Amino acid sequence: MSIETNWAGNHTYRARIESPRSVDELQEVVARETRVRAIGSRHSFTDLTDITDSDAGVLVSLADIPTAVEIDESTRTARVTGRAAYGEVATQLHAAGWALGNLASLPHISVAGAVSTGTHGSGVENGSLATSVASLDIVGPDGEMRTTSRGDADFHGSVVALGSLGVVTAATLDVEPTFDVRQDVYTGLAWDALVGDLETITKSAYSVSLFTRWTDAGVEQVWLKSRAGDAPTELFGALAATTTMHMLEGGATESVTQQGGVPGPWLDRLPHFRMEFTPSRGEELQSEYLLPREHALTAIERLRALGERMAPVLQVCELRTVAADEHWLSSAYGHDVLGVHFTWLRDVERVYAVLPAIEAALLPLGARPHWGKCFVAEAVDLAPMYPRMSDFRALRDRVDPDRTFGNAFLDRVLG
Repeated sequence: MSIETNWAGNHTYRARIESPRSVDELQEVVARETRVRAIGSRHSFTDLTDITDSDAGVLVSLADIPTAVEIDESTRTARVTGRAAYGEVATQLHAAGWALGNLASLPHISVAGAVSTGTHGSGVENGSLATSVASLDIVGPDGEMRTTSRGDADFHGSVVALGSLGVVTAATLDVEPTFDVRQDVYTGLAWDALVGDLETITKSAYSVSLFTRWTDAGVEQVWLKSRAGDAPTELFGALAATTTMHMLEGGATESVTQQGGVPGPWLDRLPHFRMEFTPSRGEELQSEYLLPREHALTAIERLRALGERMAPVLQVCELRTVAADEHWLSSAYGHDVLGVHFTWLRDVERVYAVLPAIEAALLPLGARPHWGKCFVAEAVDLAPMYPRMSDFRALRDRVDPDRTFGNAFLDRVLG
């Protein structure tokens, strides 16, 4: 068996991988196996999608099932295959005159994987990618297909579900007419300016990203993605960049989406990275914590105090806002949140050594970790953060009582 790893290269999959070429073949695989986990674009940084005991089951990749995008203009929705990358879906939608309301920073991630972990884009009025889901087609533990849609009793427990309820084969997403976006970058935003005008700054564009290394230099870059209007030459003292910027020191600027205020299609501006290039650096680890926005200034103060401790392994940290949603296991459930995203060096030991201090600072503020990234909190720490956790556990017991879709990761974080 060949050695298979995740995108970052820090996790080697232990179980064998099968790649069905149709949904029917997938259903046959699920029905005959006692343990199944789906792997998408492999952008998780832990054993979230793995099975520890390779004899106990199989990992399924849907990469060999062709991408399909079926647009229904009457309902303003598009049904897409779950394994499809957002970039592929966006390209087909745009060609037909349609768009998604938001995208994550990477267009390479799969629809099903992003939705099921609560992955998000940015914007004070933009929810996570899960909020665009109108329905899901899911292969259950018996190999049978079921569909859950908005309005169904189980819907808000089934979208952000970490793959624990089945294998998502298709998602129906809300779409809107295609639109243009301009991207402007500013450099040198002082801490005093950010603290004094955080709300105004995060509302200054359709999508706003703030990049810092938690040093006295403050916020080194601010990326504004705007759907309309002109951009100012300065932003609370930060000046407009005159060249293309990469948020990582020494990063290849040809891989980032176009800056400089040049309007272009939404799919070429909302992500940080171009679809045709290898995303970010690859050789990295990532963590993210999302906390109620009313605690943003306290979180910033606490993280600045940890700056020197994080510095040896931190490449950059990105701050973004996400609107509240109703999905039970979403990091934005019930709260408008500030996302604090860390891009680390790929040094597992040193990164995990600093995570407890970060969680000690942020979890008391209501911060919830991104399910697909590196964190150390376990079920006893996480359950109080999710008011619907007991409802989700009851749903899981009913849908998958034998834990066909379970694994060690879910045991740790869900209990």
